[in-house]
Amino acid sequence: MTKPIAENRRARFDYFLEDSVEAGLVLTGTEVKSLRVGRANIAESYAAVEGREIVLINADIPPYGHANRFNHEPRRPRKLLLHRKQIDKLISSVQRDGRTLIPVKLYFNEKGTAKLEIALAKGKKLHDKRETEQARDWKREQGRLMRDRG
Repeated sequence: MTKPIAENRRARFDYFLEDSVEAGLVLTGTEVKSLRVGRANIAESYAAVEGREIVLINADIPPYGHANRFNHEPRRPRKLLLHRKQIDKLISSVQRDGRTLIPVKLYFNEKGTAKLEIALAKGKKLHDKRETEQARDWKREQGRLMRDRG
């Protein structure tokens, strides 16, 4: 896999990520060009169910600089391309179990098509977030101790 265009690093802190799926995106030409330049932000975005489709909402792909009046809307909803069985499974998990669909990573695959990794997530409570932070701090401290000792 190539280098990601955008990552949602906060997702692992705010949610328990369970099942991840790779999805395609329906994009316009200027959106693809803007992504190729490496500009996108999926930090505040989420995927929602609309009818029998899954749509990426609030993802920011800034306008392409050389496109003048043919540019796209930066935060428009974008349809995700998945197989029907995957869509049905995700929809049932969201509606029945109260899960959330969180975009984790936006990248170009080997063929050069834009892909989005979305994950079924369950929100963390405040004490879970504190535990995560403590574990991360302890790992950092362990690394320091090991480095200092030799």
